[in-house]
Amino acid sequence: MTLEPTSDTPPGSGHWYDAEAGPLVRPYAMTGGRTRPGPTSVAFDLIALIDVEEDALAQADDAALGYEHRQLIDMCRVETQTVAELAADADLPVGVVRVLLGDLLEMNVIRVSRPVPPAQLPDEKILREVIDGLRAL
Repeated sequence: MTLEPTSDTPPGSGHWYDAEAGPLVRPYAMTGGRTRPGPTSVAFDLIALIDVEEDALAQADDAALGYEHRQLIDMCRVETQTVAELAADADLPVGVVRVLLGDLLEMNVIRVSRPVPPAQLPDEKILREVIDGLRAL
C-alpha cells in the first residue's frame, strides 16, 4: 500500500490519501493539538452564521492561513454559512471547524452572527391572523 497525493490535491497542502482509508491527516494535526477556539473562548454553536470580512481578508497574513482555513474562507465567500454546513461541506469534524473558525475570528477575517431566536419571532397565531386579514381585503 503506497501513499500518493491525489491529482486534485493542491501542492504543499499536506494532505496524503490512501485509496482505501481516505484522508490520513489527523484532526489534531489541523488544529495544532488545540481543542478550543482561540483565547476569546467564543462558543460557535451549530447554527452560528459565518461571513467573510473581505477588507480584513486582504490584510490577513497568508502565512498564518492553512489549507483548511482557506477552504472555510472560500466556502463563506459564496454565501453565509452555518458552522454545521461548513463542517459537512469541508468533511471535517465540527470541533476542528470550531477551532479553525476561532483562528479566523482572532485574525478578524470572519464575522459571526446569530439567527433570530425562535422566542423573538412573532407568534404563529398572529401571523395567521395577518394572512387571513390580507386575504379578506
